[in-house]
Amino acid sequence: MAKLLVIGVDVRDLRVAQTGTKTYLEELCAQFKLLESDELKFQFLDVSIPVYTGKQKLLKWIEHFRYQLWKQLILPVKAWSKGCQVLFCTDNFAPVIHLGYKTIPVFHDAFFFENPEHYGKLWLWLYHQTAIPAGKRAAYIVVPTEYSKKQINRYTQIPPDQLVVIPEGPKSLDKIGADNSSQLLARYNLSSGNYLLHVGAMYKRKNIPALIHAFKLIKTTHPDLKLVLSGSPPSKNLGNDFELIQNAIAETDLQYDVIFTGYLSDTELTGIYQHALLYVFPSINEGFGIPILEAFKYDLPVLVANNTCLPEVGGDAVVTFDPFDIANMAAQINKVLNDAELRSEMIIKGRERLKLFSWKIAAEQLVELFRKAV
Repeated sequence: MAKLLVIGVDVRDLRVAQTGTKTYLEELCAQFKLLESDELKFQFLDVSIPVYTGKQKLLKWIEHFRYQLWKQLILPVKAWSKGCQVLFCTDNFAPVIHLGYKTIPVFHDAFFFENPEHYGKLWLWLYHQTAIPAGKRAAYIVVPTEYSKKQINRYTQIPPDQLVVIPEGPKSLDKIGADNSSQLLARYNLSSGNYLLHVGAMYKRKNIPALIHAFKLIKTTHPDLKLVLSGSPPSKNLGNDFELIQNAIAETDLQYDVIFTGYLSDTELTGIYQHALLYVFPSINEGFGIPILEAFKYDLPVLVANNTCLPEVGGDAVVTFDPFDIANMAAQINKVLNDAELRSEMIIKGRERLKLFSWKIAAEQLVELFRKAV
């Protein structure tokens, strides 16, 4: 009988994470539980005191300290006391010290290097003082795409063979019935198949003002079309693009045609995906791009910016555009809108492309990496 492999998983981030990073940890934990056996056990390690998520400055600084105390002292002791041979951390930060275990953190992207102006000075300092040294000591670092691997290697000089690409999957969303769909669409004055969709928090890198200006051009030939922006403004002002988004709407006079849903539950988000006409992803920087896969799952034709990792994830199932050229963005969207046969081809290709990505595959690849590490 093979020796029992015990994997520690830092799940504190479930208390604070939003959007993609929360999906990443939730979905993997669900898959890890299904993979447990006589030879494989997971220890889900969490803080015992609630995490402060408010805006009071002093308490936020105290929480920064508590976070580092967790990562660099309490978590290592918990992992050691549970007999973990590997400690897996999905939020960039892992312990610098090793108490009889190997560490494997996840670096989702290189945003800390590419857009340092979007982060607070303390958070940046902590990243460089703890996350990078801990990453260099780790057995491996998981990254979601070849693009992320290239960028992280470029900025940190961590060797490529230490950076292991394990792609992500779509969020587990189940289709909802006709009655619930009707109520949801009525809430936002929408009808099935009459809107373009974008899902995600309104960060500057999402490039939503450019999408709004491109949508203005599209409205000249598709006057009944709506643009749905599903997601909330970031809680921090740094990197928040909501004011510029509102300005773009005012400049284009699209107050009644751009629909903000705010945060949606998984069920509500499912309904919004189900009834969209196209999905448009104009971001100028991404580490992966889970909404591409979610759109494939709901048979949406997908258009993405022709940069960073987006073409890598979308493959031949997506149509690309220049995110810095509003006319080109509008022209590519119009091309798909005006060609029903092309949309059908994109949907078929999206279904095939989606088969390459799942959290089950990701979890199995991670387990193999854990075994390799020890």
